Amino acid sequence: MTQVQSSYSKTQVYKEERESIMTESTTHHPHEMNKDDKGSYASVNGLNMYYEIHGSGKPLVLLHGGFWTIEAMGEIVPQLALSRRVIAVELQGHGHTADIERPLRYELMADDIAALIRHLGLEEADVFGFSLGGGVALQTAIRHPEVVRKLALASAPFKRDGWYPEVLAAMGAISVETFAGTPIHEGYLKTSPRPEAWPTVVAKVRQLLTSDYDWAEGVAALKTPILILVGDADSMRLAHAVEFFGLLGGGRADGDMSGLPPAQLAVLPATTHAGWAPPYHGMMTRTQLLLPIITEFLDAPMPKAD
Repeated sequence: MTQVQSSYSKTQVYKEERESIMTESTTHHPHEMNKDDKGSYASVNGLNMYYEIHGSGKPLVLLHGGFWTIEAMGEIVPQLALSRRVIAVELQGHGHTADIERPLRYELMADDIAALIRHLGLEEADVFGFSLGGGVALQTAIRHPEVVRKLALASAPFKRDGWYPEVLAAMGAISVETFAGTPIHEGYLKTSPRPEAWPTVVAKVRQLLTSDYDWAEGVAALKTPILILVGDADSMRLAHAVEFFGLLGGGRADGDMSGLPPAQLAVLPATTHAGWAPPYHGMMTRTQLLLPIITEFLDAPMPKAD
């Protein structure tokens, strides 16, 4: 079972009161920062994209998983915001960002993120993405390297067969019926400006997840410092994470003798993708493990250019 099918576990249930307030406060003044709830909209590439800003400091764009929202990302958002300016985004057709008449593709959503960074007047930002959001983050660095300072990817393969076969099969089985009566569907109805578009969004996400891709060439060309995060029982194959690390120059020699590779790899113990089964240790519930790893990576000096 994948994150998109199983993330409606009780650990991910949306907070109804906050979502209701957020929806009301952001629809009246869609292009202004809300003083109470930190939510805003930006017009990018024909999309009215919803985002929230938490904290202050160096900018970090945060991208959620498939069918998720900012709220579903959990405690990692306020914790990261203690030391940096977190720009948490809801992607096309997710949360407060309505779907539009175009396909749901990693490349197009990556262009949206690059446009948002520029819209906010930033020269560059760090980017952290989980699962589907990790794919968008990776494509942002491939397509727009000039706006991405550092990149942290959680449970995000660079090619489709990086997922386990049973996960790929589950992606192909996604349907409106899959989510009937779940908090994911209820959350969409509460937050989306176009709740009637739910069947279309489900179909678009299924099309995205079942379309083949292999970004090895683009990954190998990246100069951006990258942190790869994976659970030891994740939906992404552990061997694929090691392959990913190798494409970026990792795993080739003893670091004490030849120096550290430009990329980093972290395997979280007893960690799954969504956390739908006991002990409910999904990737985004592991804040106590993620926070020090991500913070150290982002705070480290930029490597010297070759």
